[in-house]
Amino acid sequence: MHVSSMGVSKLCFLFSLALCALLLLIPTLQPSQHQGDLPQPRAHNKPARHPGQTKRTVDGDWVNPLELKDIFIAVKTTRKYHKSRLDLLFQTWVSKAKEQTFIFTDGEDQELRRRAGANVINTNCSAAHTRQALCCKMSVEYDKFIESQRKWFCHMDDDNYVIVPSLLKLLSSYHHTQDVYLGRPSLDHPIEAAERVKSDGSVSVKFWFATGGAGFCISRGLALKMSPWASLGNFISTAEKIRLPDDCTMGYIIEALLEVTLTHTHLFHSHLENLQRLPTDTVLEQVTLSYGGFENRRNVISIGGAFSLVEDPSRFKTVHCLLYPETDWCPSKGHH
Repeated sequence: MHVSSMGVSKLCFLFSLALCALLLLIPTLQPSQHQGDLPQPRAHNKPARHPGQTKRTVDGDWVNPLELKDIFIAVKTTRKYHKSRLDLLFQTWVSKAKEQTFIFTDGEDQELRRRAGANVINTNCSAAHTRQALCCKMSVEYDKFIESQRKWFCHMDDDNYVIVPSLLKLLSSYHHTQDVYLGRPSLDHPIEAAERVKSDGSVSVKFWFATGGAGFCISRGLALKMSPWASLGNFISTAEKIRLPDDCTMGYIIEALLEVTLTHTHLFHSHLENLQRLPTDTVLEQVTLSYGGFENRRNVISIGGAFSLVEDPSRFKTVHCLLYPETDWCPSKGHH
């Protein structure tokens, strides 16, 4: 059969069109690949970054760049100790944390006011060393801290020396938004208290508490959770419920009510322990130190320096000059 050249050309054209259409249809005829079958990007199991955190440790954890201005240091005292105890504190460690240290007392003192200004808070609480008076002051301390907007609340007594660099280092290993309660128990077992929950009886509750005599610290995150039992005078009524002093009441709210565990630390020290047992080479690494009172004046840390025990019975001046040898009243190294 004779086929014209025109017909051959038409056939070739139609064949080309059919081939192109077939090639276009091939991908749609293949089974579709689910997204789950595709290789996924590898998940990075890095901890979430908290706002304000700028550094990582070797382990990859975010570090909180804590500054001294982030800490609210409350020193509880009473009018009769303004001269004998506070003078020593202002001469030593408070001079390194003036803006961060607030004095909570029970009587107006013009000399103290001239020295510390608005950082002196007259609580108008009783000067008696009773449970009620102590809880009254702690209640004011708590409210002032919440008002301050600072990240950490650290309570100290007027016979504590605070090693400020050690305090900063310790708190920097936590984050203020976490539930953190740091301190040293004075007992080797939890305390037991009676919770009056019903008119026909009481329920016993056990909890640890950090002794106020050694100092303790609480994160802002935890302090805010304490508010229903601690703010605006509620701390006093909570203490009355269990009939225990201020530091015990703190432990009760945190451990028994909020179920947050006390983080025990041996870096805080009170006059209730044998301070002479503290190894001399670790003294400057501690966070707080103390000294013996009237009943045991010899209970002080064993540390040598430019001052004798007669010149420096608390050993606070000795510690201060070892930490800050450039202090103008510290003896020069040539006199050691």
